[in-house]
Amino acid sequence: MTETRLRQSAEETYAAELDALKKGDDRQRPANWAMSPHAVVDYIMGGKAKDGTPISAKYVGNRRLIETAVATLATDRALLLLGLPGTAKSWVSEHLTAAISGTSNRVIQCTSGTDENQIRYGWNYALLLAKGPSHEALVRTPLMRAMQDGTLVRMEELTRMGSDVQDTLITILSEKMMPIPELDDAIHARPGFNVIATANNRDKGVNELSSALKRRFNVVVLPPPASIEEETEIVTRRVAEIGTSLDLPPIAPADKEIARIVMLFRELRDGQTLDGKLKLKSVSGSLSTAEAISVGINAWAEAAHFGSGAIDAPALAANLVGAVVKDPAADSLALEEYLENVVRKRDGWRDLYGAIRDVI
Repeated sequence: MTETRLRQSAEETYAAELDALKKGDDRQRPANWAMSPHAVVDYIMGGKAKDGTPISAKYVGNRRLIETAVATLATDRALLLLGLPGTAKSWVSEHLTAAISGTSNRVIQCTSGTDENQIRYGWNYALLLAKGPSHEALVRTPLMRAMQDGTLVRMEELTRMGSDVQDTLITILSEKMMPIPELDDAIHARPGFNVIATANNRDKGVNELSSALKRRFNVVVLPPPASIEEETEIVTRRVAEIGTSLDLPPIAPADKEIARIVMLFRELRDGQTLDGKLKLKSVSGSLSTAEAISVGINAWAEAAHFGSGAIDAPALAANLVGAVVKDPAADSLALEEYLENVVRKRDGWRDLYGAIRDVI
């Protein structure tokens, strides 16, 4: 059967790995968990299942951070993954829920427009008018479904939500219960229920969590990749995975060009060249690992459909400029300085200098 969806969920994409880990998993599992905590960490960090099935790494970083996150979810405390944009918070969240609950689709995207009805429950107004308040008239949110089934629920960008709406979680996280005043009733969470929330600490307009809500979360900070080699490995692998899943035309290996993307991003992000000899103007964007992956994918599509069939400087140029220049006034000056003082003088980068000059 032809796949009609643009993107499969984690539990579908990595079904073979999850099945192999479950079959060889003889350790104790918390209530309603699909596998043991040890197997969940192996799934995230990669390795081999007992039957020899290779397990791809979903996160490149400190294993101890993932162990802490998984251990938290095995307790009654919720988990908050905190970090800069592009540090794989949502990616890790999705794979944790896929491994633990078997589904990653119970997710609430938090925004400034999110209200209590989208967190707790809503009403089917046709039934409400016809029969009055009843369990049948309730519209269950992903959070309510997770409580009733004993699974995890993901809450993306928790701090984008208003502080008053955030605090509707306090009773749920502390009492493991959701009151329904209209029915003089409550939903009680089954074992296995928990919340994984994500938040970034660089977003403008962030609504800080109240002290009461912070106490209900165990915070795990996911740092940016420690080295340029680690970040290049992440970007290279994810570009290959995403490009293949999008069925983009095959192209020649692009490791060299991806390494240039990562180096350029890290230098502009850090405000200095990698050797520390030259200070640079910082740009307004985060230039995260996720954005580097996006540049790589866009360059692949451009090279395959309109270019030479290989990611090269012309395929990178417009995509790099689009990623760097978010504030046309300030960022254009920073890019201009970087081009003249770094790119133009760096061995092997003259092609990139000329290609970027052609589009700005």
